[in-house]
Formats: sequence, structure tokens, C-alpha cells
Amino acid sequence: MTEPALLSHKIRGALAPCRLGAWPTPLEPAPGLAQALGLGELCVKREDRSAARAGGNKVRGLEFLFAGVPSGTVFVTVGATGSTHCLATAVHAPRIGCRAVLVQFPQPETRESRAVAEASAAEAALVVRARARATLPAALWAGWRSARALGRRRWIPGGGADPRAVVGHFLAGLELAAQVARPPDAIVLPLGTGGTAAGLVLAIIELGWPTRVIAVRVAPLLVANAWRVRALARAAARLLRRHGVALGPLRRAPPLVVVDGAGRGYGHPTPAGARARALAARYGLSLDPTYGAKALALLLGGVPGGVQRAVFWHTFALPRGAVEPGA
Repeated sequence: MTEPALLSHKIRGALAPCRLGAWPTPLEPAPGLAQALGLGELCVKREDRSAARAGGNKVRGLEFLFAGVPSGTVFVTVGATGSTHCLATAVHAPRIGCRAVLVQFPQPETRESRAVAEASAAEAALVVRARARATLPAALWAGWRSARALGRRRWIPGGGADPRAVVGHFLAGLELAAQVARPPDAIVLPLGTGGTAAGLVLAIIELGWPTRVIAVRVAPLLVANAWRVRALARAAARLLRRHGVALGPLRRAPPLVVVDGAGRGYGHPTPAGARARALAARYGLSLDPTYGAKALALLLGGVPGGVQRAVFWHTFALPRGAVEPGA
């Protein structure tokens, strides 16, 4: 395997992503929270600090999805009203001279989802909202048609789940090699559309670590599943190969474990998630109820078999000025 830092440099040279985030994001020890959860060691990967505005894991993928796009392009994407991907797209597109059109469907309203929805509406060139999931296809068509009047259109899949974006999350996984003394037993993260988990799976295989990627499902099974994660990882590896970056063989079984944490569904807070948020807040860590709280809740019910040293992937920062959890 190529040395991780050199491999990252080679990938950036081959795919030429734009620069939106501050890398590497910090890896912070959380000894108090670890003890409260019954872990020997816990570190938090602060993807929420990837950018001053609309930070989070989605910034990784957008650097590659925006690469080489002409100024004036209009990105059209889809997500729930509280979608962190939609918010990140709307905030960061103008940084490269572009705009965003968001097509959104309703989700249960919380303080956090309302803050994200308001920030998204303020930043996007246009927001088209479906009244219900059943009317989403019509809203998608209306959004795509309306975007044509604003400039040259470019489609981004929901959640940014595209092989190019997966490469950004692959680089995030490679960052860990310089941040930990030895591989963790597990990386725990929320599983939505699968791009982040796919990048981490690819990184763990490339690093040759015994680490498990434990992805806590927070979205419908149709989009949040192991098959999709593995397919995205393979597609990202093929993309890199086409650009002259060959990774090691992927014959090894992907170190992926998918656990259901969705509760009543996407965006619905769960009792376990609420307990996880309260516990994390006591140690200075703010979690949202849709993603981070449900992922950390996995560790509340007892440590998964064999896991004593874990990395928690903190994927989302509230919009500036939003109400913090527990406030």
C-alpha cells in the first residue's frame, strides 16, 4: 500500500477537487464520555468542524462534486427539509461562483431540522418543496425545469451519494492513519445515503486495518443498506483506477456492520437518541437528533462485541446561530 499521505496527495492531483474545507479535521480524545459509555478509549472525528459555515461530512464530497464545474452552474439536488447535504450544497456552491436549487420533502420538525431548513432556504437560489413523499417526483421535475432559467444545470444525487464524493470520504479515512497510534476496534457513524460509510470502508481495506465500520441506519432501508455502501465503495475504486490511482485488491470482505437505529423513521427522534444527546452534552459534544444522536445511541446499550477502542464520526454542525441541543 502507498503511504497514506502520498496516496491522498496523488488522488488530489488526479481528480483536482476544489478547496472548501480545512483538512485534516481534528481527532479529539473523549475520555469522560468513553468512561460513561463503558469504552476503554473513544475519540471523536470532528467532521463538524470541516468549514466555518455549514461544516460537516458533506463538505468532503462537494469538493469533488464541484471539481472542474464552470462558474454559473446551477446544482440541483434533493433531500429532506432538514438535509445537511442540501444545506452544504446551498452554502458552498456560491463559493465557486455557482448556485443551488433544492428539491425537498417533509420530515418531522425539530429545532435542528427547522434551523437547517431556514438556513437552506436563505442560501439556495430556489427551493421547491413537495407536500409529501408521494409528490416528490413532480417536485423534482418542477425544480429541474425551473433551474434551466438560472444557468447550466448539474445534477447531484440525494445526500451526495456519488462515487466522486465517496473519494472525499476515503481521504477522511486515510487521515486517521496519522492521527491514531494504532487502529481502533471500530468506527461508529450514522448511515444515510451511504457515501461516508463507503469511503471509510474503502480506507480501512486500503490501510489493512482490522477495524470495523459500524454504520447506524438512520434513513429508509431502500437507501441505507450494506449493499449500497459496498456498491459505492467499488464504484469509487473504479473511478480512481480510471484516473491512474490503483488501490489494493478489494477481495477482502468489507469490514462493514449495519445496525438499525432509525426508530420510527428518518428524522424522528428516538428515546435512545435523546439519552445519547444528553450524555454527550455533559461532555461538551452537541449532537443532532437525526444523525449523530442515533449513531451514538448504539453505544448506550452496551459495547458491541470486542469493541473497546472506538472512533465516533461526528458528521454535522448546526447552522451558526441555531439553538444548541438542550438549550
